[in-house]
Amino acid sequence: MDKQQEYVLRTVEERDVRFIRLWFTDVLGLLKSVAITASELENAFEEGIGFDGSAIDGFARVQEADMLAVPDASTFQILPWRPESQGVARMFCDIVTPDGQPFAADPRQVLKRQLERAQDMGFTFYIHPEMEFFLFEDSKSTVPLDNGSYFDMTPLDVQQDFRRQAINMLERMGISVEYSHHEVAPSQHEIDLRYADALTMADNIMTFRLVVKETALHRGVYATFMPKPMEGQWGNAMHLHLSLFEGDTNAFHDASDRYHLSPTAKKFTAGLLRHAREITAVTNQWVNSYKRLTARLHGPLPSGEAPVYISWGHSNRSALIRVPLYKPRKGASSRIEYRSPDPACNPYLAFALILAAGLKGIEENYEMPEESEDNTFELSPVERAASGIDRLPSSLGEALKAMEESELVAETLGEHLFSYFLANKRQEWDEYAAHVTQFEVDRYLQLL
Repeated sequence: MDKQQEYVLRTVEERDVRFIRLWFTDVLGLLKSVAITASELENAFEEGIGFDGSAIDGFARVQEADMLAVPDASTFQILPWRPESQGVARMFCDIVTPDGQPFAADPRQVLKRQLERAQDMGFTFYIHPEMEFFLFEDSKSTVPLDNGSYFDMTPLDVQQDFRRQAINMLERMGISVEYSHHEVAPSQHEIDLRYADALTMADNIMTFRLVVKETALHRGVYATFMPKPMEGQWGNAMHLHLSLFEGDTNAFHDASDRYHLSPTAKKFTAGLLRHAREITAVTNQWVNSYKRLTARLHGPLPSGEAPVYISWGHSNRSALIRVPLYKPRKGASSRIEYRSPDPACNPYLAFALILAAGLKGIEENYEMPEESEDNTFELSPVERAASGIDRLPSSLGEALKAMEESELVAETLGEHLFSYFLANKRQEWDEYAAHVTQFEVDRYLQLL
């Protein structure tokens, strides 16, 4: 037993923790939990906790269903919304097979494989996400709780209290918050998490989503990370600020470059641009995700600055990848911002594919295309074609087709998870395609 496990056992006894929730995610990124008592914790560290893998979406075929959840002691935190007496803690788990081998289709393991690959190249992958969400009266309607807009502060903004309460809970769980504010749409909010290594951040995002929902529940409202819950309003994004470090040195920084981007950063960016279409089915995995990504293609709806076209720029917020303003004497802050993901994705799989695409660019010396200085929405199709600017998939069906043909995605996810994800999402898309919407009834019933 290592020192971290001994620390957890000692803390459980000293803090009167009665139950420990063991957390992991299924392929779609939905949080799963099994609770054990404190008396079972030592055995869980040594042997894992058995469960039927076939009961979890995408985990195992029935004939190979037995799985073990092995808690990661480094993720131990006491849940602040539970009573202090006979309290409740949580740990994230790695899923292993009965013979102790990492289960290849465990999303956390998929990310770990890519992080090991980066480590072999000398890199650590860091991420700083901007998490957006809406607060509504309940889960059955999209009635906003305010009419605020970007950075608004109103005297009766009860959501300020919400954000303060949520941030307090996050920080009590060891998750550092950089800042928070009201977003552009009514009742929309953003909380930005301080950067961390990719595995820690994926765990943090899973915790963040639960904390926000728990806080909303306690306040009698409902929080949602649905990408586009309201027509005609901005959607929820999860802009990701990305960087690679070599030890304590930011591998993306080059003081002599115009944008202070190193050759490593440019190759990483080129990889992400080249493979963006292939990974979008994972970074934007729901039918509803594409209502956000296609908002500016037709009609006067606001874009929410959601990227549609595959380009990069410095101050161009219509671009898929933005190079944020460089801060003098802060080389460690050099980074790129990937703007298409939404906060309802599986962060383990999304981060794994983003990293795989970037590392591919580094390994194969991809060349970064020219910067797009113009607003890509205002360019004509001919101008975009002349500039070599492709478009992100405009529907889940189109994204799945791009993913299905991708060697990079198949290799990164592994055969089992790749096949299951495609099958599950094909079913979702087919059900949606067969659904007769209110839009069709209103437009065609009296016309045809």
